[in-house]
Amino acid sequence: CCHSLVSSDEFLGASAIIEKVNADISKGLVHGDIAPTLTKNADPCTATGCKWPKSGSHVTVPVSISSVYSTQERNIIISALLTFHESTCIRFVWRTDQVNYLYFFSGEGCYSYVGRQSRGQGISLQRNGCLFQSTVQHEVLHALGFHHEQVRSDRDQYVKILTENIIPGQESNFEKVLTNNLQTPYDFNSVMQYGRYSFSRNGQPTIVARSNPNLDFGNAFQMSANDIARINRLYECCE
Repeated sequence: CCHSLVSSDEFLGASAIIEKVNADISKGLVHGDIAPTLTKNADPCTATGCKWPKSGSHVTVPVSISSVYSTQERNIIISALLTFHESTCIRFVWRTDQVNYLYFFSGEGCYSYVGRQSRGQGISLQRNGCLFQSTVQHEVLHALGFHHEQVRSDRDQYVKILTENIIPGQESNFEKVLTNNLQTPYDFNSVMQYGRYSFSRNGQPTIVARSNPNLDFGNAFQMSANDIARINRLYECCE
């Protein structure tokens, strides 16, 4: 009798959920769900001011959540944020008067900026579609400075992009970024990995693994061990 409360999207990975929700939005996003800034589109997070500052052994990130969300929806966001506390030195705290903070709101689609921006930095989690642990983790990882797996600088060693199958006009979603890979391997299980049919115009794969062209991926429900390792390395959590 309670099955109506469960969304079928719960059984999709983060990338599939985000692509589905963002398919018809008008906002000019980069790489599918990255909000462009005035000075850059999807530059690598290498600037000094890109990372959230570390104080002592923790990186404190103030957050504020829009009052438009129901208690249940707020709890989904909060639960996803707490997963970072379990395995990294990131600590989300309620914003009081901090100048720089993350603001979760129900905008048009699921999207985030890459790395720390100035003042109130929006993360859009549309009420109808974006509120899943994997999606919240994905967008927060962008805000912490991380890009999608399939655009990392060494991706051509691991995947092949089949441009002939990409929806015309969406090719830029697959452009490589000069990423800092933090000595971690390419990870098909990353919550930042697109699915093999992402932005397909004809139902054929747009991304295939070089090691196994039939490998399925992009279905992560949560951060992988490599996602966690990258946070800990970028923010020097273990030092």
